[in-house]
Amino acid sequence: MGVEIKESAVSDEAFEEMKGFVSDYLAASVETEDDGGRMRWYPWHSAEYRFNHTLNVVELATDIAQREGADVDVVRVAALFHDIAKLEAEQERHADEGARVANEYLTTRGDYPTSFVDQVTQSVRDHSYQGPVSDVSLETQCLIEADILDKVGANGVLLMLLRMGYESRTHMDAGEMVDRVLERGRDAARRVESDAAESVAHQRLKRVKWFREWLEAEVPGIDDA
Repeated sequence: MGVEIKESAVSDEAFEEMKGFVSDYLAASVETEDDGGRMRWYPWHSAEYRFNHTLNVVELATDIAQREGADVDVVRVAALFHDIAKLEAEQERHADEGARVANEYLTTRGDYPTSFVDQVTQSVRDHSYQGPVSDVSLETQCLIEADILDKVGANGVLLMLLRMGYESRTHMDAGEMVDRVLERGRDAARRVESDAAESVAHQRLKRVKWFREWLEAEVPGIDDA
């Protein structure tokens, strides 16, 4: 007997349209503000970075969902909308606002089942939950874990090094900045619970440790800075 393949609730074409909507929404969130928007000094507060982060989370969350047996459609759509209001709402409100936008989009631009819309909306609303990830649905857990993991590893190091430039730091501060990424990675490894996310966290931590060792070997005195 063959394995039954579940029909996707969201076609590739519909998902591409959603991506375009999210990208345009983020850009519009800052285009009317002076010099590019709220807290614009760091690249991760730009529409470009926020959309790139979103795509990273979509990829990570989808992979975790597939490996953990979650509803992949719910996870990838929730991941796509999770930060859509990040640049226009206050931090403590962006999840609720993002859930509102996702609900409005899914109910007006497609014929999606109510249960699907409700699951996506709930996952977007809960993605900033700071308690144990076991408290939320498996789909939301996949999203939270992916959101955490995008901030660690090589990508986390790159962002910290960019921050050094924005803060006019010298290269001798790199050790301290990479150590912050290591600590963030260790925190992430302690918080995630799925086997898939733990595997990603371990791999990314290892890469940061390697980079830290290379710094020590090639930049004399960096630990004394």
